[in-house]
Amino acid sequence: MSLGRVVLPVEVEETVRTVFGQAGARWIDGLPGVVADLATRWGLSELSTPFRGGTHAYVAAAQRADRSWAVLKVPMVDEENRAEASALHVYAGDGAVQLLDFDPDSGALLLERARPGTELLNQPGFPSLEGRPENAAKVAFACGLYRRLRRPAGAVPVGFPPFPLATEVVTGLRGRLDEPNSALVELLSDQLRDHVDHWCTELAEPDGPLLIVNRDTHLGNIVASEREPWLLIDPKPCLGEAAFDAGFLLMIQIQSNPTRDHANTVVATTAAALAVDPDRARGWALVRAVEEMAWAIEDEDHDMLTLHTAVAHALLGAPLNLPARP
Repeated sequence: MSLGRVVLPVEVEETVRTVFGQAGARWIDGLPGVVADLATRWGLSELSTPFRGGTHAYVAAAQRADRSWAVLKVPMVDEENRAEASALHVYAGDGAVQLLDFDPDSGALLLERARPGTELLNQPGFPSLEGRPENAAKVAFACGLYRRLRRPAGAVPVGFPPFPLATEVVTGLRGRLDEPNSALVELLSDQLRDHVDHWCTELAEPDGPLLIVNRDTHLGNIVASEREPWLLIDPKPCLGEAAFDAGFLLMIQIQSNPTRDHANTVVATTAAALAVDPDRARGWALVRAVEEMAWAIEDEDHDMLTLHTAVAHALLGAPLNLPARP
């Protein structure tokens, strides 16, 4: 069996080396051996050129022993993608690609191949396109799919990763805000800091049962398929309240027009389409936007910091009845 040379797309290799440092370099060096071992174990005889468009995973079509085609995905495992296999196991192909096999040691997944694989909405970069009027029907469809995907986690097989909690996003942001001489705090107006503090407190206690929800609800993760018209790929799952799904989707919709009026419109329509409380949806979107501000500061990315700061201010709702700051 000859699989050919295992090569990452240039943009993926650059991201892995930049973001993950020495651990990323070790992952890249070990990738050919991991792929060869998986090919032997899973009976894969041919691999396509790796797919482009990702950030930190090797993804390629793979031919199986029965001549059918699947997708081999070997991720650089991090806190966001760690439980992807667990979510796909629970979904069991209901609205998402099927998980055919999983290797706990490497985090690799063998997946159903969705053909033709066209994205529900192709993303050329930032600002995202979900908030443009011509894409409203696509956002509404995505909301219906994410509602369908919400469900209790139940039991997952031995060796499958546990789901992180959505409230860890709040805990992480709170930690950044409490750091001495925080560069993030220095950039927050008093009004924005009050709203962030308020929602960190409110969202720390989930409203309703814990369900499988997703951190990365952009429309590029929904692709055309033959088994169903559209299927979810690449979930970034955690356990949390239903409104968590709205956070990222609202944030990226507001990017195209970061004004209060636009934010109010998309909060109302998206929360209704997801059947979640609009105030908590707004709170999650604000937390996610300020989290993105923190990452932009760490990356010294002025353009992204400017964009997410504008989104955060657009998301500010009605004034809070709080005591004046000393």
